[in-house]
Amino acid sequence: MKYVDEYRDGKLARGIAATIAREVRPDHLYRFMEFCGGHTHAIARYGLEDLLPQNVRMIHGPGCPVCVLPVGRMNDAIKLAQQPGVTLCTYADLMRVPGSDAMSLTKAKAAGADIRMVYSTLDALRIAQEEPSRRVVFFGIGFETTTPPSALAILQAKQLGLKNFSVFCNHVLTPAAIQAIVGAPEGAGKVPLDGFVGPAHVSVLIGTKPYGHFAETYKKPVVIAGFEPLDVIQAILMLVRQVNDGRAMVENEYIRAVTPEGNRKAQQTVAQVFEIRDTFEWRGLGAVADSALKIRAEYSEFDAEKIFDVTTVAAQDNPACECGAILRGEKRPTDCKLFGTVCTPETPMGSCMVSSEGSCAAHWTYGRFRDSQNRKAS
Repeated sequence: MKYVDEYRDGKLARGIAATIAREVRPDHLYRFMEFCGGHTHAIARYGLEDLLPQNVRMIHGPGCPVCVLPVGRMNDAIKLAQQPGVTLCTYADLMRVPGSDAMSLTKAKAAGADIRMVYSTLDALRIAQEEPSRRVVFFGIGFETTTPPSALAILQAKQLGLKNFSVFCNHVLTPAAIQAIVGAPEGAGKVPLDGFVGPAHVSVLIGTKPYGHFAETYKKPVVIAGFEPLDVIQAILMLVRQVNDGRAMVENEYIRAVTPEGNRKAQQTVAQVFEIRDTFEWRGLGAVADSALKIRAEYSEFDAEKIFDVTTVAAQDNPACECGAILRGEKRPTDCKLFGTVCTPETPMGSCMVSSEGSCAAHWTYGRFRDSQNRKAS
């Protein structure tokens, strides 16, 4: 693919890092949250933290959709899959997310539930067409990036007259999560932040304008960045300069894909099918107002929550798991006593170790080797 290697040039990355080192103020601790799990993965994979001065700290945020799904909603999906005649279609990274009592979709499938991993909503629609005797439920999760395909699937199901297709909607909204972080009351658990590295794919959909509130009201600069290492380190330099200048603006490093308005057609399609929920529970953030979507009443025939009368019961995470605090940026993966012992990608105890975008999975794959080298060097 064109314009990938150019954004992975190690010499250029070290040059930008040297500029950051020259421009940071030695008396200031810079704390930037990369909201998106894709950025967390890029930072760990390319060792960007090793290039940064010690007083520039990257804090992992709650931008992994698999990670923020609460246990109660995971339990709902497992119960849906266990109903007679139901085929639950899901993305692969949800299969091993723990529910209550160590249950997961993988274990439910092993026990006989019809759970199928799909690559897109079109796969779920095809299954519904080919197997009319099955009640096919698509497990819809994700931020603004994955919401349009769910909306289009519902519109296509209506056009095809499918009576056996529905969506279990768990789509969540990025600005509401950032609001929950910056608007949290002072005290235990609130992480001081100087700015945000804004998500890439989400911003392609929603544009840069929704982040203006955080710059204007909370004086927190936001720099939208792509997922390549040069994107991320350039965004960090842009944030450092804003902090040094006393500015709080929304800047767009990812100009090759993101515009101020975003993808209007996708936004209109989502608005046609979905509306905002009053509240939704996030792992690590708790109940967050206006932070998720639900299917509009005019499309209720495709709403799995209505069809199967789903009533979510709040459930607790494993008390030894620190996923909630890690998603808030309060703790790092290595602060969890389970990390790398009983909790590994092969035996995940929490959602942050399941998804490839999760902080714990990223640190297990890349960061733990850096930690080992640092210990040897000291």
